[in-house]
Amino acid sequence: MGRGAVSLRGKLAWIALLYFAEGMPFGIVKDVLPVYFRVHDVDLTEIGLASLLGLPWTLKVLWSPLVDGYGRRKDWIAGCLAALGTFSAAIPLFPAGQLTLGLWITLIALTVASATQDIAIDAYTIGLVRDGEEGDANGVRVSAYRVALIFAGGGLLLVQAWLGWDGVFWAAAAVFFVLAVIARATPELDLGERDQTEWWQTLLVWLRRPGAAALFAFILIYKLGDAAMAPMVKPFWVDRGLAVEEIGLVSTTFGVAATIAGALVGGRLTDRWGIFSGLLLLGLAQALSNLGYAGVAWLDPPPPTTEISSLVGAGAALLEPGRFLTYAASLVESFTGGLGTAAFLSFLMHVCDKRQAAIQYALLSAVFALSRDVAGAASGWATSRLGYDAYFLLTFALAFPGLGLLPFLRPWIRDGERADRR
Repeated sequence: MGRGAVSLRGKLAWIALLYFAEGMPFGIVKDVLPVYFRVHDVDLTEIGLASLLGLPWTLKVLWSPLVDGYGRRKDWIAGCLAALGTFSAAIPLFPAGQLTLGLWITLIALTVASATQDIAIDAYTIGLVRDGEEGDANGVRVSAYRVALIFAGGGLLLVQAWLGWDGVFWAAAAVFFVLAVIARATPELDLGERDQTEWWQTLLVWLRRPGAAALFAFILIYKLGDAAMAPMVKPFWVDRGLAVEEIGLVSTTFGVAATIAGALVGGRLTDRWGIFSGLLLLGLAQALSNLGYAGVAWLDPPPPTTEISSLVGAGAALLEPGRFLTYAASLVESFTGGLGTAAFLSFLMHVCDKRQAAIQYALLSAVFALSRDVAGAASGWATSRLGYDAYFLLTFALAFPGLGLLPFLRPWIRDGERADRR
């Protein structure tokens, strides 16, 4: 089945499913594991270093030609999901309070499978979506990705009290196996002949386009502020005395819901304003939101006095100033993060050629992931020395250099052509 035979509604449905699958392992690594380690007394420096588990997401461009040149993308997706289920089920086999070699190997294997799945899903989506559909597609993909974070980072934390930590990872494994079966039914794409021997020449021409250096610099640092802050958000909640269930309910579940809303709004605004204006205005909103967490950390309001484990309890806790301010900072940061992410992903999809999508998108997302991994690895060390308030303020400042590169990206953005097609 060619991509022209799939309706827009059908495309969006498959995109939602695939990006739920893509978001699941990221939610486990970025949301569940920091809480898992912190409640088992792993120190902040080690938690920060655990961001290096994301290196496969950075290095995936090295094996992206395999996905682009051999086999069907749907087969790659299904196989990777099966591997994710296997590695998730293996996590409870290792001691929780220490990052042993065996646990490191298992978690790296999990992120390698996730990174390979990302290559295939991103390439499949770019082949499925037509020019002018990027905004709606990216609103849906970010939303579905965040729904997966609600499930993985929020839902699994919420049920930890009943399932235990072992049950959390076994439940995740079961979901991965189910998704592997469903992924086999994705529509076929007709992308024409794919030349496995000359992909590097096409990529080289693409890299030599005017403004390529500015493009890579922009992708490296556009979301640097968010990337630097994210690994310390969950430890901040733990250190403020908030329970695991509360973190899952408010910080992750409510926060991801706010991100979904932001992504849908951001996708629509990006389609309406154009990619350039979306990157600028939504990026500014994304940067300003980091001040919320900096303010809460600086004010250091009283610690919580009541235990939260339900929606009703979370509502009642709003009467406590410390909780109210932390909740507000979380929701604002999550909503504006969705705004900026929708614009950013629309831009990445916009600049890729569909026939070389796996390689090109993997390269661009690897550049973005590099800043996320490096900033994340240093986050625990920096927070231990600066304190949460000063470090969160620093992440606000880190958001602005990327915005300064926007004028140099004009050759890559075809907003005028998009308007003409509408």
